[in-house]
Formats: sequence, C-alpha cells, structure tokens
Amino acid sequence: MSGTMIGVIGFTGLLGLLAVRIHIGIAMFIAGAAIYLAVNTWEPAGLLFTLNNLVYARLSNYDLAVIPLFILMGQFATHGGLSKALFRAAGTLIGHWRGGLAMASTAACAAFGAICGSSLATAATMGQVALPELRAHGYSGKLATATLAASGTLGILIPPSVPLVIYAVLTQESIGKLFVAAVIPGILAALGYLLVIRIMVTRDPSAGPAGERASLGTMLRAQLGILPVLMVFLVVIVGIYGGWANPTEAASIGAAACGIIAAVSGGMKTKDFVQSVYGTAHATAMIFVVLLGADLLNASLALSQLPVELANWVKDSGFEPMLVLLAILLIYLVLGCVMDSLAMILLTIPIFYPVIMGLDFYGMPDSDKSIWFGIVALMVVEIGLVTPPVGMNLYVINKLARDVPLKETASGVLCFLASDLLRIALLVFVPGISLWLVHATGG
Repeated sequence: MSGTMIGVIGFTGLLGLLAVRIHIGIAMFIAGAAIYLAVNTWEPAGLLFTLNNLVYARLSNYDLAVIPLFILMGQFATHGGLSKALFRAAGTLIGHWRGGLAMASTAACAAFGAICGSSLATAATMGQVALPELRAHGYSGKLATATLAASGTLGILIPPSVPLVIYAVLTQESIGKLFVAAVIPGILAALGYLLVIRIMVTRDPSAGPAGERASLGTMLRAQLGILPVLMVFLVVIVGIYGGWANPTEAASIGAAACGIIAAVSGGMKTKDFVQSVYGTAHATAMIFVVLLGADLLNASLALSQLPVELANWVKDSGFEPMLVLLAILLIYLVLGCVMDSLAMILLTIPIFYPVIMGLDFYGMPDSDKSIWFGIVALMVVEIGLVTPPVGMNLYVINKLARDVPLKETASGVLCFLASDLLRIALLVFVPGISLWLVHATGG
C-alpha cells in the first residue's frame, strides 16, 4: 500500500474518531501514530523517538509563550470587570438610538475582543454584562441573543487572536503581520453587524426601542474610563509591528497592564486573580495537547506524502484557483457545523495550506498569499461559532438567556451570517483589503 493511501485512510480514521466525540488532541495522537507506524513498517522505537523530538521542539519554542500570555490578558479582562466599562462607554454614546444598545454591545464585543482574543470568552463575558441591560430596555430575545452570539465571534478576528497565533505557528508566518492584516477585516465585521442591527430594528422597531440619552458628563466619564484599555491594545499591536517588542514581550506587557488596570479599578479581587491564573493554565494545557497531537499527525502525513501529492494533484488538475478556494471554504463551512474553530485550524491548515500556496491568485507573492489565506480562512472558521448544531456561541448565549428558545436565537443569527458571507466574498475578490495595512506599515 502506498504512503499516500495510508495517509488517506489515517485521515479518514481521524474523522471517524472525531465523529464519536474523541477529544481532538487524543484523536490526532492516535491517527498520527497509526499513520507513522504503517508507513515505517511498525517500528515503535522510531515513533517514540520522533514524538520525543516533536515535544521538545514544540515546548522549547519561545514564540509559543505568547499563547498563555494572551490568554492571561483575556482572563484579567474577563474577571477584572473591564467588559462593563466598555459596554458603558458604547452605551452612553449610542444607547439613545433605536437599536443603540444592541449596537453598543457589538462595539463593546469588538473592543473586548481586542484584549481578549477568544470568541467564547467574549460572548460569555459580554453576554453577562449586556444581556440583562438589553432585556431590561425592552429588546426582543431574538435580537438581543443573536447580536451577542454573532458579535462574540469578533474575539477570534480582532487582534490579538489566539487562532491567528496558531495559524502563524503552523505556517511559519509572522504573527505581527497577521495581526495587522486582521485589523481592517475586523473593523469591517463590526460595521457589518451594526448595519444588520440597523436593518433589523428598521423592519421591526419594537425589537430594539431607543433608550434615554446620557448626559454629556456621564458620556465623558464613560469614555475616559476605557482609555487605559485602548492604550493596552495600542501598545500590544503597535509594539509588535513597530519592532520595539516581539509578540511575546508585547503580550507580557499587555497581560501585566490588564492585571494592573483590573486591580486598580477594584474589579479584580484575590479570588478573581486565582480564577484567572487557573483559567489560563487550563486553556493553555488544552491548546498544547492539541498542538502536540497536530505535530505528530503533520509529521506522519508528511511521511505519507499526502499533502504534497494533494497539492500536486490540484495544481496539475487544471482546476481554476478560485474554484479550489471555494471548495476549501465550503469544507470549512461544513466542518464548522460539527467542530470548534481551533480544531478546524489544526486539522486542515497542514492539508490546505500547501494546496493554496501552489496556486496563483491575482499574481500575489507567496508572502502575501499566506497572510491573505490566513485571514480568509479565519473568517470562515469564525462562522462556525454561530452555525448549528455545534455553534458554540449560540449555546453560550442560550445558557445565559434561558427564556429565549435556541431556535429563535439561531434564526436571528441568519442575518448576521449574511453579512459574514458578503464580507468573505469581498476579501476573496479584493485581497488588498487585508494586505493594504501590512504594506502601508512596511510589511
């Protein structure tokens, strides 16, 4: 049996393990080990030696220290009450508009995602803050829950983003360039959601009634209250791409700054600090287990020559590059219904990335193509967080709003999904949207 066929059978077996709810990290270990042993005529000593080298190489990678630091920054922001300040600032500005509090929720999710990096944490935290306010002001359950579920996905896109860091690690791409490339698409995502809310409340004014206008003094105090948070974002992003700090150093500064802000503001007590550290350790351990499983799987697939053969087959098939990209994006949409975002990235990038890099898109150099595909792929993965039956953000928000049926939330999210699809089409056909800022800043 050829190595390529062994790789195909092993990958199919991996999907079977995932179908019976085996943890993605463990499933990758099992499939990777099976492929490796089959290709190398069942030599367990070689497998153990390879696994030992992979674990050492991964855990000694200094760049990966950025992951727990960004998670810690998000934990401090979550437990330190910074979400309330962001929602209050946005609410005092536009809460008096029809649908204004829903728009404020979207703006607060975008800002919180800029210091959190996790969509689930963004949805859960902002849901606890904004949902009671939205319901108290007469917003329909459909609009309130759909807005928070969809807006929570901004945490995965607006930098710093843990999935973007994982993509950078898997593809050896610059974390700083990916962060900069995600800024404009992230802003477009937020603006698109604001437009969707406006359309929804125009069609049904009772879904999002206007609130009271805040006084000038209240508005100014609320805006001043978020200046430290905005400074943290600027220091992290500008520091990384400005060259005066690498991603790990910038993440260290950001985590320390968020911790100090949360402590000084009185939002974080000793219990919250302990929970932040524990949450960081738990999330980091889970990510590293999945990463190590992905490393073994990728090494085994490389031995089987499956990614290379697939890339060569696609290249020689005569298929139009856009048709191949469309097929990949459709696969992501299907996987998003049954798999979480991190699993999708780790499972598919080693397969799809060589295929994309072997095709010509608008004559782009490989460096631009790598960044562009990363942003497009991340946006499609983002949709998986709100698509049933496993749209995790839907369940997070539904758990907070038990009086709103999940079906109602899912139907409300469809309008936001339409905005997502339009934005993805725009980025696919106009790559400059994600690359312009990278080039403008010297990338």
